[in-house]
Amino acid sequence: MLHTQHPVDQPTLLEVFATGDLTGSSRRYEKHITDMAGVYLSEASWSQQVSTAAADTLVYSVNEQKYQDGSGALIIGTSTVLPGTYGDEYAVTRGHLHTTSDRAELYYCLSGKGVMLLDTVDGDSQAIELTAGKAVNVPGQWVHRSVNVGTEPFVTLFCYSADAGQNYGIISDAGGMKTLVVHDGDAGWTTIPNPRHIGYTRGQTS
Repeated sequence: MLHTQHPVDQPTLLEVFATGDLTGSSRRYEKHITDMAGVYLSEASWSQQVSTAAADTLVYSVNEQKYQDGSGALIIGTSTVLPGTYGDEYAVTRGHLHTTSDRAELYYCLSGKGVMLLDTVDGDSQAIELTAGKAVNVPGQWVHRSVNVGTEPFVTLFCYSADAGQNYGIISDAGGMKTLVVHDGDAGWTTIPNPRHIGYTRGQTS
């Protein structure tokens, strides 16, 4: 017979919507256009849009549900990236590597059209397109960021270990990710080298 010394966490019923709404979420956070300073290659385009938009103009949001911290628990949530371009570059999230860098993460597209942009510290880079019903299983040791390459909100369902944490600084310290996702006429999108990228610092991973 199994005995426990601490209260057992209770199952949580969640209702997940293609809009990104998550009934049962325990936290929501938002990023607004003024929070994205230094993210895009075209600072001029970003600055121009900041000057004409309200300071609280939403660029992406996250709803998540977590029942405990520590190993063994999961965080599940939705990410909604609104459409837009800054110069030729599509709208992105800040992106991250997990603080405990061997932690994986699953992203399942609920609606919209997007790209999961991925780098390793050693220099590998991939861009995987996601549309409704497609998913990408991101292994540990991959820096990753969501990109909206469509005209509607790009909404994903994600799940990862509650002890993973997020290291956002690894991208900004590297001058951005290795490649940029940009508009490519009738083809929709493509990747180009990021001229600001100086490489990742291995000491930032664990």
